[in-house]
Amino acid sequence: MQVLKAVGRDAAARKYDLLSAIMAHGLAGDQNCQRLILRLMSLITSRYNWTRNELVMGQREIAKLWCVDERTVKRDMARFRELGWVVIKRKGVRGRVSVLALDIERILLDTQHAWGNIGEDYIARMGGDVEKTGPANVVPFRKIENTGDLWSKMCSQLQAEDASLFQAWFESLAFVEIEDATVHLLAPSKFHANYIRTHLIGRLRMAARRSDHTLQDIVVFP
Repeated sequence: MQVLKAVGRDAAARKYDLLSAIMAHGLAGDQNCQRLILRLMSLITSRYNWTRNELVMGQREIAKLWCVDERTVKRDMARFRELGWVVIKRKGVRGRVSVLALDIERILLDTQHAWGNIGEDYIARMGGDVEKTGPANVVPFRKIENTGDLWSKMCSQLQAEDASLFQAWFESLAFVEIEDATVHLLAPSKFHANYIRTHLIGRLRMAARRSDHTLQDIVVFP
């Protein structure tokens, strides 16, 4: 999967690619999801600074744009932060508005299920499908129990996102340790470790950050 940076040559196309992914995700959801996505897209298209990855807009302004009250704005913005799509870049102080940013990698991971609704050319351009490649003859999976420790939390999230992908590539990983805010995982083979580092490391990073916001990176070794 490519990492979108809306600067330089082809920046306009990259912007449309991200908006297309968000739109397809919303259209594939229910009415509540569609409304939430429409509100996010309104912020992106009207006030988002693509070059600096910054969104600076107060709750009152957002409420006016969305035609809702500020309580609704607070609730929906909290939802975006829970999803990991919107993060606080700089917290507002002395009455100033917080500077927000988009976690584009998280957005792309969460919307990938709907890329096929746009077309095969879009999937190819975005570098999709490779994450769906895994060992053949996958047997029915067992639900991973979240026992409260970091690795079980991560596994529960990964399985909920894509059960077949989890079974093919993540279930066989073994937790080793956490050192310097980095999670160390052991893969069953060199090929397995290389594949995850090349194609799936983003999913592991996001699962780790959602489980513990202090974690910074993932290391996978054979």
